[in-house]
Amino acid sequence: GRDAVPDYELLEMVLYRAIRRADTKLLAKQLLARFGTFAEVISAEPERLMEVKGVGEAVATELKIIHAAAMRLMKGEVINRPVLASWNTILDYVRAAMAFSGIEQFRVLFLDKKNQLIADEVQQQGTVDHTPVYPREVVKRALELGASAIVLVHNHPSGDPTPSLADIDMTKKIVDAGQRLGVMVHDHIIVGRKGHASFRALTLI
Repeated sequence: GRDAVPDYELLEMVLYRAIRRADTKLLAKQLLARFGTFAEVISAEPERLMEVKGVGEAVATELKIIHAAAMRLMKGEVINRPVLASWNTILDYVRAAMAFSGIEQFRVLFLDKKNQLIADEVQQQGTVDHTPVYPREVVKRALELGASAIVLVHNHPSGDPTPSLADIDMTKKIVDAGQRLGVMVHDHIIVGRKGHASFRALTLI
């Protein structure tokens, strides 16, 4: 079946659509050597992809189309569904969206009273190791959307999802701001190439 196709063969088929006269097998193996897995290749920023010899705009665009299609499918699995009952699907979704990014992103999943996902928004993007987050803005946006609960998500480009002291402090401030205005923080998930960390599971919330 398709699940048994090795990463390099799947990537080779994608590359062939963009560059039919080149050695796509070699390029596929070079991309995997650089980024690791098929998921990491299609998740990489176009600028980083084009650092690999043989990758031009056509190839980078083709790979980003595949990534966008995959994210659209995964988002369809979580939108308007109870988040807490579909937790593994949520984890798969946020990992696919953020785990392999080279810059730090902070996003918020906004939930209604039934804990169904009503919006998923990137609130801030930063550098390789820092993203400025403003607790009042997060809670304000939740109120604008009519959300009664939120799940915070951000990535660690280093790959290690262990929460930093700054992560813990920022989360506490958002929890406190939310409590005053009736917005519950269900969890803060940090994702990275090496896995994920849940503040709820770590009893940090």
